[in-house]
Amino acid sequence: MSFEQLDAQSVLGLEPEGLLAQFNRAGVLGAADVHVACALARLGRDGDELVALAAALAVRAPRVGHVLADLATVRETATADAEDEADLSGLPWPALELWAEHVAASAAVSVGDAGPVDRPLRLVGTGLYLDRYWRDEVFVAGDLIARSSAEPLSAEAALLADGLERLFRDDVGGLQRRAAEIAVRRQFSVIAGGPGTGKTTTVARLLALLEEQALASGRPGLLVALAAPTGKAAARMAEAVHTEGRMLDVDEEVRARLLSFGASTVHRLLGRHPASANRFRHNRDNRLPHDVVIVDETSMMSLPLMARLLEAVRDDAHLVLLGDQEQLASVEAGAVLGDIVGPAAAGLPASSGASPVGECITVLKTNHRFRGPLAELANAVRAGDDDAVMAALADSTSEGPARVAGHEGPSSTSWLAIDIASANDAVLEPVRLAVCAAGSLLAEAGRRGDGPGALDVLGQLRLLCAHRAGPAGASTWNAHVEQWLADGLVGSEGGWYVGRPVIVTQNDYSLGLFNGDTGVVIARPDGGLTVAFKRGAETVTVSPSRLAAVETAFAMTAHRAQGSEFDEVVVLLPPASSRILTRELLYTAVTRAKRRVVLVGTEGSVRAAVRRPIARASGLTARLWSGYRASNG
Repeated sequence: MSFEQLDAQSVLGLEPEGLLAQFNRAGVLGAADVHVACALARLGRDGDELVALAAALAVRAPRVGHVLADLATVRETATADAEDEADLSGLPWPALELWAEHVAASAAVSVGDAGPVDRPLRLVGTGLYLDRYWRDEVFVAGDLIARSSAEPLSAEAALLADGLERLFRDDVGGLQRRAAEIAVRRQFSVIAGGPGTGKTTTVARLLALLEEQALASGRPGLLVALAAPTGKAAARMAEAVHTEGRMLDVDEEVRARLLSFGASTVHRLLGRHPASANRFRHNRDNRLPHDVVIVDETSMMSLPLMARLLEAVRDDAHLVLLGDQEQLASVEAGAVLGDIVGPAAAGLPASSGASPVGECITVLKTNHRFRGPLAELANAVRAGDDDAVMAALADSTSEGPARVAGHEGPSSTSWLAIDIASANDAVLEPVRLAVCAAGSLLAEAGRRGDGPGALDVLGQLRLLCAHRAGPAGASTWNAHVEQWLADGLVGSEGGWYVGRPVIVTQNDYSLGLFNGDTGVVIARPDGGLTVAFKRGAETVTVSPSRLAAVETAFAMTAHRAQGSEFDEVVVLLPPASSRILTRELLYTAVTRAKRRVVLVGTEGSVRAAVRRPIARASGLTARLWSGYRASNG
């Protein structure tokens, strides 16, 4: 290996033609994967390179979102860490039967769920786990099955029937009503569905039902925890519950209770342990005191975090999980919500007996946010039908600014069929016009010092990207937009200027700002600058000097946009070879729009995204749903 070939992920001292060295050079294994695998091989005292390779892949798995390394499929699903997709077919992948035999014989590996508990690796079927992830998976499956199998909770039947009739008169199809009734009667329930299907509306109403039951039984009220993986999602959940609570047909005492509920991140709810970043104050020995725990945006939760939450929730409490199983999963290991919902997403009847968990799941179908072309596009993406996606886009191909302007109606889609990597400003003129129009409105509101007005404009348009860097990355496009707007920017020191949109990247509890919150720089009456943020129904301002963790946000990644919504989104697609370009990413980006989507990218990129679902290796679906395979996707 030459000096020029060395980088931070290259491991020196390996046998050049050994398996670890070859997979490291190809970018499949990083330095940390190799070093940990070597340590595990020494622990196993067998020096078997087949075991070392499997161990390295098991170490790598959680780093790229998997819970386990499936020896049977890893050859087809493995990717290199480099941004561009590499051809890995020439690597010396071991034959499955021989590979599994060597791994099972290692002293570092425990075989099967009933195997010894003192080994760092666990082989179940062809899936190789790091022990901690196997433990978390087994615990989550067992806990959810136990909660789902518990006897229904007692409820005053007449009061519940009256509440369901009173609060769900507008529920066409009855799915929201069913979800609320399950949540009242059971210790565990899941309310899944796409954006705009009424998940948080249902939550507000089921909370009203629970409060009515508590008051009827003489209790003073319930201790309720509302939580989400991010601060922004938590704040939006609390705001939605308050908005719905003000309109419900309930007694004022119940309404006051609904309006008193706050929300927090899941991490804050559990309480960070002062001695460890991976431990929490609330655990199986110190349970949360709450009677009801409701978690929104559960698709963003990793397997370890779900395990810690389940350990902390009382066995007799109501636990309700909300989310869209089709959206992007956690950036960490696991696709927990997708694994839990499993076959229920395809309409498996709860009475099929496949799993007690199925009886606790409701998948909401009716979209109350958008219909028409936008709904057709989103449904086609979700179904993985690339021909239907192209058909939905066929009548909206953009040749210039007039086409990108779209058409009037409840929703619309446009497609600018270009290769972003080689596009010049002339080709990007439609995007430039749309962005500059929104940027000018931001600047005008900012110069007036109109915080609420600027924040309203901020919700009208957003550029969404797959990557942070690269030609189609958020940082690149933020720079593009700032260049386009340069003549109209009113600058100040430190990169702050009137009309600059920013996104918070770290929670700041002292300011009441959370990761994902967005704001706009506006002018103060004295000529200085301040940043306007929305906090509930109010607008607050913060000095730029107090904002240490913010980024410009004309463009953001689809991951960061999860849980947000905008009138219009422009989705900037990278080349078809990008390993980040997936069906879930495209679906998440498209469904951030309330009114209009503009796709910018080649037909190859669109089709590649739709055809490439995220395949996260996990055994949770198989443990929860009898007879279903262990690999999600």
